[in-house]
Amino acid sequence: MTNSNTTTPARGNGPPLAALLNALGWNPERLARRLNSFAERQCLPDRIHPKTPYKWVTGDRPRPPRPPWPSLTAALMSEVLHREVTPSELGWPTDDPQAVPADTGLIVPWDTQGTLRALRARTQAGAMDRRLFLMLLGSAATSPAHEWLIAHTAPDSSHTTGTRVPMQVVDHLDQITAQLRRMDDQLGGGQLLNLVHQHLRYVTGLLDQNSYTDAVGRRLHATAAELLRLAGFISFDAGLHPRAQRYWIGALHAAHAAGDHALGANVLGFWSCQAKDIGQIREAVTLAETARSGYRGATPAVTAILELRAAEAHANDHATTQARRAIDAAFDALTANPTSSGPPDWCYWMDQAQAHAQAGYCYLKLGDHTRARTHLRHGLTLQDSSYSREGALRHVLLATTYLQQDRPELDQALTHGSHALDALAGEVDSTRCIGHLSRLVDNLHPYRRRTGVTEFVDRARPVLAGTS
Repeated sequence: MTNSNTTTPARGNGPPLAALLNALGWNPERLARRLNSFAERQCLPDRIHPKTPYKWVTGDRPRPPRPPWPSLTAALMSEVLHREVTPSELGWPTDDPQAVPADTGLIVPWDTQGTLRALRARTQAGAMDRRLFLMLLGSAATSPAHEWLIAHTAPDSSHTTGTRVPMQVVDHLDQITAQLRRMDDQLGGGQLLNLVHQHLRYVTGLLDQNSYTDAVGRRLHATAAELLRLAGFISFDAGLHPRAQRYWIGALHAAHAAGDHALGANVLGFWSCQAKDIGQIREAVTLAETARSGYRGATPAVTAILELRAAEAHANDHATTQARRAIDAAFDALTANPTSSGPPDWCYWMDQAQAHAQAGYCYLKLGDHTRARTHLRHGLTLQDSSYSREGALRHVLLATTYLQQDRPELDQALTHGSHALDALAGEVDSTRCIGHLSRLVDNLHPYRRRTGVTEFVDRARPVLAGTS
């Protein structure tokens, strides 16, 4: 009698994958389940039928899988066996894109030379780079944060060869960066990523090939760090999670080279936001708390940003006390006296409207729909009309509060859902926001026969289909 959890041992010149499965005690269907789970963890859309792997291991001439399954299978086997497994070891062609961790080429020293290596790795990869980058999960995702936290202060950032870069040039570069940030606020979307990437390549070229003083060098590194942070956020907002992590690792190195603790902490705050969105809650908390620990300044807006990132992470962990304390600390910071130097330009978006919106999200996660609704309404009332993406997100969250409360109010939920849909269908390109809209549509399923719900779902369907 055959054990359903094992495969027949490979004999002679049998498929290498069959031998590995036999050693693990897996049958092809278990392999399919593990592969689908692995792909889901990586936020990849690919899935296979439970019976598909039988074609890879049975018959006189087993059929090799189509891309990306050779690389994903090799990556999964590497994870399970704690050693590197390649598609060729499994007997498959190697022309499939190689699956590698998102930090490949970015494990560099925490100094200016290491930063340049990271910048080159991130900006010089051309269209011929066919590698499939896999997200860093678990401790691998928090390792760069810990390294940033304990790294020694960067030495002199000056460079002595090449044409001299004056400080005024850095001022102009930062003005362009500020414009790119605001374009992302209004439109979102991956199309802006190419423009940000080109600007980053120019700044990297200045750092690599020109001369500058220590003061100018630190400013240039800070400019590169913020561009990397922005590129990472655009990638994250578009659902390109491994790419976002690659940008953020480079951003941490560049912020460290600039000696800018606030900028590095802000990068970790965004990384924490990604982690909570993909269900890595423990990692989200670790990243947010590391950001708070690494920030040595007292700028009210920066403090508020980091406190609210921590609040979001704790709210997703259902840690009510910690989340509420962080929310209160954020609002206290926003009412504190500003520092004489003023906040950095990159935290312009943190104001009372944004704080209320994030607090509303936290209370929604904690199941306190009344508080959530109060904060989200304040966020909508106070918001700058140019922040289209944030407005759409606030309407979706507000709609969700009406739908999840003990006695759902469908009319209110549909009204706010329609406001969000108008923005997402006509102006804003944000995979992340559309993901929230998709969850709202799913939550409306029990009421699908009601006329208003049917009309809303029909309107939402093209927007959701376009994103998927």
